[in-house]
Amino acid sequence: MAKKRKGRLIDGIFLLNKSLDISSNQAMQKVRWAFGAAKAGHTGALDPLATGMLPVCLGEATKFSQFLLDTDKTYQVTAKLGVRTTTSDAAGEVVETKEVNVTAKQFAQACEQFRGPIKQVPSMFSALKHQGKPLYTYARQGIDIPREARAITIFSLSIDRFDGDEVDMTVHCSKGTYIRSLVDDIGQVLGCGAYVSKLHRTKVTDYPSDKMLTLEQLDVLVSQAKEQGIEVAELLDPLLLPMDTAVKGLAEVTLSAEQVVYYNNGNSARLAVSSSSTAIPGEQVRVYAPDTHLFLGVGIYEEGNRVQPKRVVVRESA
Repeated sequence: MAKKRKGRLIDGIFLLNKSLDISSNQAMQKVRWAFGAAKAGHTGALDPLATGMLPVCLGEATKFSQFLLDTDKTYQVTAKLGVRTTTSDAAGEVVETKEVNVTAKQFAQACEQFRGPIKQVPSMFSALKHQGKPLYTYARQGIDIPREARAITIFSLSIDRFDGDEVDMTVHCSKGTYIRSLVDDIGQVLGCGAYVSKLHRTKVTDYPSDKMLTLEQLDVLVSQAKEQGIEVAELLDPLLLPMDTAVKGLAEVTLSAEQVVYYNNGNSARLAVSSSSTAIPGEQVRVYAPDTHLFLGVGIYEEGNRVQPKRVVVRESA
């Protein structure tokens, strides 16, 4: 006897405005519960002390969450000067305090060396894995693991407010950037130390920040649906972004009508004659059906005007 599915089949991406003091996984599970979705996944954890945009993928959209992990992000951060902590944020233990004699000009000059392509050593309190365990598990045991510096890019770093020992900044950065490490490094250059006292993610790729909702706002909509005697889906599903927005940075290709079945079954398929693509052989592309422009998934573009499936969207009846 087939196992009964828990939750409904719903595909899309919800932009959550994560609040303080909740983990990304806890927040994701609350979104999943609100939508009654059978499957959910987030696209890169935010610390419990961080707030802001956390795209939550539901259903088949979870197959494309990695693409959002790999996109650039934008943060608003407040740095507290004169103090260094074990975690480089307010959650850590204070390990060093120093007097702050830094001018706005000196702070701006220190930031200069962190703009553009740089190398960054990940924090021991990051989720990077070492022998299958996150680094923070070792850090909590007082174990220091040697880490290699990684290539990242700080596309822009603006100083929005300078107030003695407290500075507000906006940072637009590449994947793999640790804002806590960035602030700690700036503090070390200044010689006074620094840690992150506030962190808010405003953007993931170019998703609209005005489309974000908090868990509280989501709960209100769920309550409204119950009060009105309607399905929750009527109020919540229109909030979802299409799953192909996660891969819009890829070139687009269209299959011929007769090739759609081949692709959906995991076989290499030929593109439609009219499919104009800037794809390069060996690169990933987003794949669509003709006429309906239905998103079919992500494939690898091959010589001979063909595409090999890599991530196929499976659509089932509820």
